[in-house]
Amino acid sequence: MESVKPDKDLIVDVSASEVHIALLENHRLIEYNTESSTGNKFTVGDVHLGKVKKILPNLNAAFVDIGDKKEAFIHYLDLGLYFPAFDQFVRESNGNTKLKDLYSRIKIGQPLPKEGRIEEFLRPGQMIIAQIVKEPISTKGSRLTAEISLAGRNIVLLPFAEKVSISQKIGSKEEKRRLETLVRSILPVNYGAIIRTAAEGKNAATLVAETESLIEKWESSWKKIAKNKNVQLLFTEYSKTTTVLRDLLNDSFSNIWINDERVADEARKYVSLISPEQEKIVHLYEGKQPIYDHFEVTRQIKGSFGKVVPMRQGAYLVIETTEALNVIDVNSGIRTKTSDQEENSFEVNKIAAEEIARQLRLRDMGGIVIVDFIDMESNEHKNALHKYMQELMEADRAKHNVLPLTKFGLMQITRQRIRPVTEINTMEQCPVCHGTGKIASSVVIDEELERKIAFYSIEKGIRYIKLQTSPILGSYLKRGLFNSFLSKWRKRYKIRIDLEEVTDFSVLQNEMLNEKGEKLE
Repeated sequence: MESVKPDKDLIVDVSASEVHIALLENHRLIEYNTESSTGNKFTVGDVHLGKVKKILPNLNAAFVDIGDKKEAFIHYLDLGLYFPAFDQFVRESNGNTKLKDLYSRIKIGQPLPKEGRIEEFLRPGQMIIAQIVKEPISTKGSRLTAEISLAGRNIVLLPFAEKVSISQKIGSKEEKRRLETLVRSILPVNYGAIIRTAAEGKNAATLVAETESLIEKWESSWKKIAKNKNVQLLFTEYSKTTTVLRDLLNDSFSNIWINDERVADEARKYVSLISPEQEKIVHLYEGKQPIYDHFEVTRQIKGSFGKVVPMRQGAYLVIETTEALNVIDVNSGIRTKTSDQEENSFEVNKIAAEEIARQLRLRDMGGIVIVDFIDMESNEHKNALHKYMQELMEADRAKHNVLPLTKFGLMQITRQRIRPVTEINTMEQCPVCHGTGKIASSVVIDEELERKIAFYSIEKGIRYIKLQTSPILGSYLKRGLFNSFLSKWRKRYKIRIDLEEVTDFSVLQNEMLNEKGEKLE
């Protein structure tokens, strides 16, 4: 029986300062991204004109200033095969040069030797074109490459390259031949390309439009280089919205909902370029309810980003992120145990594996992840859990490796880390203790209330008070038929006091109102 593809909905919430992007699979949150509306200058795919600051011969690498407070890092092997061509273009471009002529007449030359030294090609003060492949994380600056690539949905454009490579996932030799012939015919001099799997079956018009769009994006940066040989951002790859669309858009996408007309138009234009038949799935959300509340994204975010993540049947995860690694502890919690402890542990671990695979994508956790599963004795169960985890991780776009369980029940997962882990504070400050962790003692709360009643009755001459409290505090004040606190206060201050219990109030929370229902200050 053929498996049913999951429905995917992209929900984009655009605010004044940020754009939040949620990917739902069968209405369940599996990826979440945030992009600053003001623009982050140091994100993966962005291309900068940088200045070499320091050569590190022992590491065969260099530090490069790209405008960030932390200097970026580039290794010799990241210079790319044809770095001298890029270097010549930067050096010779100026306001009086016909840039297209300059670009086309540069000889690409021989590839750089694998055993070469970086000091043979870079020197302090030199300006280079570089692209971010790994964002700044903690104390480390960005990781760079000088082998520039512009990724589209169907084509990856390679400036100063000659090769046209084709995805190995395209099985048909005839289709490979058709795509290679077509792409070679539309590429100008000194351009190469990688034909992606998504290009299979696409018509010539779609591929031509996308290739021309990528070439225009690259060539539009030339004027910046010619005009100003200082550190600067040449262009950003794409907004997060279009990057997610580029990497994920497929036939299973059902809807893209966006609450901003400009961003919706941008997404619609991009979808029409990479997949014209899916343009109709882009919708502008105009509902009165906030878009994330309408699609229940807010609720899922609050339930998914805490330190403790609940799962089915009472089990839960505890997730800790440190500088060196991420640690995930699996707990069976209050889950009803079966008579077979081994089988019970295996079932809980399988539920945990599903949630862990989701959490890795959701938080974009990278580096080393150590998972402490519930101990199992059976090697058959251990191997089955390892295989199941590998299957669950297949949908993850980040490069990863899942190792078998150790004898202590630990599983090691390495996952490509190109951005800092997504962390969302799901805690709120306690309205009673205001974050101090301490509240007034119940022993003295009656004294505090009596002081207020005495002030309002004696100093202000008020003869009626409606006292609102939590049910717990209300019960405490009403305790005793004739000698309750309320009875004493009514007699002592000759004032009418009505008690109203409010279920939403915290334990010792209270308010006093006058006859008109106005809060007494």
